[in-house]
Amino acid sequence: MRVLPAFLSALVVALPAQAQVHRSEEHAFRVVELTRGLEQPWSLAFLPDGRMLVTEKAGRLRFVGKDFKLDPQPVAGLPEVTVRGQGGLMDVALHPRFAENGLVYLSFAARGEDGVGTELARGRLAGHRLDEVQVLFRQSPKGGAGQHFGSRIVFDRQGYVYLTLGDRGERERAQKPDDHAGSVIRLHDDGRVPQDNPFAGKPGWKPEKFTLGNRNQQGAALHPMTGVLWTHEHGPQGGDEVNVIRAGANYGWPVITYGVNYGLGTKIGEGTAKPGMVQPLHKWVPSIAPSGMAFYTDDKFPKWRGDLFVGALRAELLVRLRMDGEKVVHEERLLKGALGRIRDVRAGPDGLIYLLTDESRAVLARLEPVP
Repeated sequence: MRVLPAFLSALVVALPAQAQVHRSEEHAFRVVELTRGLEQPWSLAFLPDGRMLVTEKAGRLRFVGKDFKLDPQPVAGLPEVTVRGQGGLMDVALHPRFAENGLVYLSFAARGEDGVGTELARGRLAGHRLDEVQVLFRQSPKGGAGQHFGSRIVFDRQGYVYLTLGDRGERERAQKPDDHAGSVIRLHDDGRVPQDNPFAGKPGWKPEKFTLGNRNQQGAALHPMTGVLWTHEHGPQGGDEVNVIRAGANYGWPVITYGVNYGLGTKIGEGTAKPGMVQPLHKWVPSIAPSGMAFYTDDKFPKWRGDLFVGALRAELLVRLRMDGEKVVHEERLLKGALGRIRDVRAGPDGLIYLLTDESRAVLARLEPVP
């Protein structure tokens, strides 16, 4: 029997079976499964004490401990969540001054008189419950469909909160000024509408709208250098997009798209470009079904610094995009089929990359460098 050199033997012992080494173009890394048993998790947030908050689509907010054990007791006091199709409890984000005020923000599907739509709420975390819960935003109108709820929550450096929305499966709504669907929403942290929102005070326009013409945005992150919001959205059959979000911009759906009608392959709208409508920064044809995104800025993976990471549901992979300003100059696809459907991607405070899978017994995993 062949005997391994001592340093290789130590490496083999140090890597558990589930931590197979993967090699990207820039780094060798392993994927370590930290937590199992989550049920269709959607998002996670890192608490200052080393724990995490994880949302489950069914309406549960869970603690994952510093030891990565899943707390069996969900957080109480959440607003009422409606689980319908793709909708349920979705994103979670901490207020920028969470250490002082304890405020947690949640996006979720909720029922109203005109159907189901995305809402934004906040509450103060106190032990295992949220106190003083307030709904800050209610999508209007809502709708009867079970798809395209969005939704990600991002705070910018000025303290404004952004909420990304989908078109609720009714594509024409994304171009309507009096409809929240298919847009990015911008608010003060208490839900008030900023006076400098692009459509505030404009007759016939929803004042919360910051953009229009978005199909279904399930990834959002601030650019680490510019502080500008970037999002990605699902196309139909093809045409997933990465966009830089500008005040008042029209991103074209469904007038322009690089996708086609499901199954039929027939044209949607007027083509792929039109004056006054923004072209995507990057697109995927065929679709990868993107969900979750994060810029990497730490030194644990120094050759990845500045890159954008995007999870994929349909394609079951992690995409790395190398950027040059607002231009994608290279794409690398990682972990094809290794974890399954990747729902969320986060850069952790420890300089490592965290992933959530989308399944009934899902995994919280972490990418760690291998020398």
